[in-house]
Amino acid sequence: MKTRSAFVRIMGAAVTAGALAWAVLAQGDTGAASGSSTAAVAEAEPGYAVEDYNYPEADEILAEQNIVLKRGDGHIVLADCAAGDNLLQFLARDHEDVCFEVTADEGFLTLELPAVHGVKTDDSANTHLEMTVEDDQVEYDIPADTWKGVGESVDGRQHVLVEIRITK
Repeated sequence: MKTRSAFVRIMGAAVTAGALAWAVLAQGDTGAASGSSTAAVAEAEPGYAVEDYNYPEADEILAEQNIVLKRGDGHIVLADCAAGDNLLQFLARDHEDVCFEVTADEGFLTLELPAVHGVKTDDSANTHLEMTVEDDQVEYDIPADTWKGVGESVDGRQHVLVEIRITK
């Protein structure tokens, strides 16, 4: 009997020592895991930016060029008309020509450009324009590489260009 009770005591002590060792090691692993997870976070790629589609530097463009650029997907970008001949070019009665570069097969831009009366599309995309005049909305579909009268030159009323969409 003594051997049996000694064996039970030894086994109980061994189990207790094993549990205690496991607890110490687990605590050490937790500390190491948190240290390595901190390192993993520090080495991770930066978080994702959430695109709000607001036109960058729109306030500066309004102040300098009197063009209201609202929202877009970045595929129709304001450009200097002298930069090239393959641009979307808008003629406006109260403004110098306004040009945009098309950088993809599809894109959109919302804006406010008053008194638009003509457009020249670039040679790569069909262009859909939405314009407002008084309480009416007018739309134009213009093929690539085309000069076309729109807005005021069509019906004599001053139109505001409010959206440009391009598609291949």
